[in-house]
Amino acid sequence: MTSEPVLQADIHDTIQVRGARENNLDDVSVDIPKRRLTVFTGLSGSGKSSLVFGTIAAESQRLINETYSAFVQGFMPSLGRPDVDALRNLSAAIIVDQERMGANSRSTVGTATDAHAMLRIVFSRVGSPRLEPSSVFSFNSSEGMCPECEGLGRTNRIDQEELFDRSLSLNEGAITVPGYTVDSWYWQVLVNSGLLDPDKRLADYTDEEWHTFLHLPVTKVKVGKNSFSYEGLIPKLKRTYLTKEREKMQPAIRAFVDRAVRFSVCPECEGTRLNEAARGVKVAGRTITECASMQIDDLAAFVRTIDDPGVKPLVDNLGDTLDSLVEVGLGYLSLDRESGTLSGGEAQRVKMVRHLGSSLSDITYVFDEPTVGLHPHDIERMNRLLLGLRDKGNTVLVVEHKPETIAIADHVVDLGPGAGPSGGTVTYTGDVAGLRASGTLTGRHLDHRAHLKETVRTPAGHMAVRGANGHNLKDVSVDIPLGVLTVVTGVAGSGKSSLIHGSLPGREGVVVIDQSAIRGSRRSNPATYTGLLDPIRTAFARANKVKPSLFSANSEGACPECKGAGVVYTDLAMMAGVASTCEKCEGRRFKAEVLRYRLRGKDISEVLSMSVETAREFFTGGNARTILDRLHDVGLGYLGLGQPLTTLSGGERQRLKLAISMAERGAVYVLDEPTTGLHLADVDRLLALLDRLVEDGNTVVVIEHHQAVMAHADHIIDLGPGAGHDGGRIVFEGSPTELVSGADTLTARHLRSYLER
Repeated sequence: MTSEPVLQADIHDTIQVRGARENNLDDVSVDIPKRRLTVFTGLSGSGKSSLVFGTIAAESQRLINETYSAFVQGFMPSLGRPDVDALRNLSAAIIVDQERMGANSRSTVGTATDAHAMLRIVFSRVGSPRLEPSSVFSFNSSEGMCPECEGLGRTNRIDQEELFDRSLSLNEGAITVPGYTVDSWYWQVLVNSGLLDPDKRLADYTDEEWHTFLHLPVTKVKVGKNSFSYEGLIPKLKRTYLTKEREKMQPAIRAFVDRAVRFSVCPECEGTRLNEAARGVKVAGRTITECASMQIDDLAAFVRTIDDPGVKPLVDNLGDTLDSLVEVGLGYLSLDRESGTLSGGEAQRVKMVRHLGSSLSDITYVFDEPTVGLHPHDIERMNRLLLGLRDKGNTVLVVEHKPETIAIADHVVDLGPGAGPSGGTVTYTGDVAGLRASGTLTGRHLDHRAHLKETVRTPAGHMAVRGANGHNLKDVSVDIPLGVLTVVTGVAGSGKSSLIHGSLPGREGVVVIDQSAIRGSRRSNPATYTGLLDPIRTAFARANKVKPSLFSANSEGACPECKGAGVVYTDLAMMAGVASTCEKCEGRRFKAEVLRYRLRGKDISEVLSMSVETAREFFTGGNARTILDRLHDVGLGYLGLGQPLTTLSGGERQRLKLAISMAERGAVYVLDEPTTGLHLADVDRLLALLDRLVEDGNTVVVIEHHQAVMAHADHIIDLGPGAGHDGGRIVFEGSPTELVSGADTLTARHLRSYLER
């Protein structure tokens, strides 16, 4: 009887997962201690994210959403229950991931962290001349925004000649804008409005007709018994196309905007976004636009000088928020930096700042590789912040590969033993010491260190960069050696990307392979993107003596019900749309008659559901095997051939691009943090791949923080000494051996420590 309360307390001190089967999880059951820091390790594709994000965090968020009224839930995304038998003792989960922050140009670092809102209140209370409402200092408010650019800081001018062909009439297809062709909805409103003659050539329009066609404001017109809204082509384009962020546009629309629209800094506010009255108010000699453009570490020091009792609590709060941004290694940013321009790692750290000062406790915080984009110097600070969240009584769950962060864990859950179909099981749970002795792939590699090369390659020439001044660079000139592996390093914000991406792209032979999103629809997958589907379709066609197009889910072979998507999307009006598996093809995407055709016993849907590794055993030669081998070489053996590209991480996207670029010879490959998302064991494979690229006659330039990659380089270019205006200079050039033996930069100190451990 007396032992029962103790037993209950123990039970409630763990998150209990029973029978998790999301994605590749193989009926996983595990207990995770609450109010501790637990790190989840394992190969890419081993099931870490499926367990942490797809199961634990997803169910926590779903249960929280269910506490709202049905009306409120109607405005929230519809979340399905994870495939798991039981989840017990969950607490409210806050996900701090690497998803890019909303690319809305009205969202900035300042608005995302509330720092700009606090700054606005300070200016409204103690600014001179006095403008009391804080909304006067908001570029997202009609009271504060610049009237010329409406708070965007830039203006656009549409090249009208790109919108139409003057020699044609509306009925002949005079409008050349995507989505505005003959028989489109807008075309029908135009020709049926009665305002324009649809058979008259545009070249013959009167001034009044040109105004109606291009500039008429929204006007109600009656067509038969129906009423419609007619709007001139230019205001309609501005409202429908130019209010969207470029990355969210469809490819055809993006190409049109790039061709037809000219963007420039607003001449009225000079890019500061605010109207003249707001720009004229000063606090301690500075305007709010000057404050927003300062480096955050400088702004933190400035706000501490504001000595007014009326705003002291607010200034202290603002100072703490700015200090937190500095603490997570973002002191080089400014509050006016647009959120959409942040990297995934920077976006995650900005989100993290929102929670550092929270009074909530017993929350579950979920992080996805919080060390992405961080120099070893900054990883130490990130570790302190993770421990700080834990010490406030929270449960901290971290998916991570870096040994520096694994080392601080209270508890480790290692998944594997492999990736994809070979993963999905828990191979170890316990403390870090036990992991080292466990014999798992992670345990064996935890203390593994790359060694300095005994000899480095001799350059075959140089690529000159002269007078680089982009962002924080200070007239940098450097010779990048050809025919070798060069690593460009330095703390976050030191100028690495500004130097390389601002100087090399566009030069002959330069291939830039970054982590940006891959253009394509949700139908795109590794098979279509790499060209692998072509030899697969050809093989099926030859084996069955039919047309190759039958084996494309985007062509003749598509299921007529779901049009080859495998799912049916249902619009629920005011509620979030729902995607459900197509009942006709059961998610296999193809017509039933197509699925009767076989290649060595497999139908086309079964082949596309294979992982790269399984497909390598199925296709033993030809073009298909060549492409599959490249995917294997870049560490993507666990990917499904038919897996939507939208599900890939930034690191996976970069390695996929690398796989399809590997056939080139004599190229200069530029890679941006290729170790992102890679397990310690896969880093060795990446280094072997980079070596092979160089040995094949290519030049490889890598922007990277991982010490194993630095140690393996032929040449290192180190930028610094700090970030922002404290960086932008080259502080070392030479071999890794020279860096370790003779330099005193932050990179040199951490690389020495890495090699000594």
